[in-house]
Amino acid sequence: MTELTGLFVPLITPFTADGALAADALERLAHRVLDDGATGIVALGTTAETPTLTETERSEVLRICSQVCRDRGAPLIAGAGSNNTARSAAALAALAEYPQVRAALTVVPYYSRPGAAGVLEHFRALAVGSPVPVVVYNIPYRTGQAVGWADMRQLAALPGIAGVKHSAGSIDADTIAMMAERPAGFSVLGGDCLYLSPLLALGADGAISASAHVCTDGFARLIGLWRDGRAALARELGHQLAPLSRALFAEPNPAVIKSVLHRLGEIPSPAVRLPLLAAGPEPTAAALAARDAVASLTARVP
Repeated sequence: MTELTGLFVPLITPFTADGALAADALERLAHRVLDDGATGIVALGTTAETPTLTETERSEVLRICSQVCRDRGAPLIAGAGSNNTARSAAALAALAEYPQVRAALTVVPYYSRPGAAGVLEHFRALAVGSPVPVVVYNIPYRTGQAVGWADMRQLAALPGIAGVKHSAGSIDADTIAMMAERPAGFSVLGGDCLYLSPLLALGADGAISASAHVCTDGFARLIGLWRDGRAALARELGHQLAPLSRALFAEPNPAVIKSVLHRLGEIPSPAVRLPLLAAGPEPTAAALAARDAVASLTARVP
């Protein structure tokens, strides 16, 4: 089973001013986050605005990310899955064409709200046929389907399930139980950037962090500090990173992230696709100020 640790950045999909996929910018961004300390990248996640991409664009994004990860010897996680089990299975099967994909990020079935038994059977069916290990994407505020530890424990026991992207929206009782009782080889990757530091303090293996687009080295260092037991520095850095994450998520993801990256000259436009709207100037300025504050701290952390 693949063990997933460290920082994974779920890449945005940059667009040109006229709305086309900016392939060169995506490639540069993938290299830059790896240069700045990311362990690997995630292609076609929520932050990539995947539902708005055409099939051709999705294939191109996956091709670019696979190429970068091959060149850099870095692991790639690919988003694949929906609330349709048969289509999810087909999407997972297609990942066999991309040798760099180490795992698939597969969301808990949304909208249908199939209940705990339905979620279990959904992932059982997917894990059996997937060419790569599956990471359960548990994000109740998007799916409308809560998966507590009693149910997640059953998912963790399935062959082919590598771990969870934990985006529960808090450090709750189920989170505490999961971190105390999870089986060996079941990776926990923080998905809520705001709660990343306390989750790492509880023993999480790493993160899939959209905020890390903007301060990759800071988030990579946060994971390293907690892993090395340097709690005082980790807490200080975590306190600084939390306002940055709040600012980056002040408007629907990834609008503010894209606006900041555009202001920094990393992507050709801040454009997002409907139904999302571009971020306003005030959230962008707040996020840039928070980024500058973190940069001043990380420069002092040995």
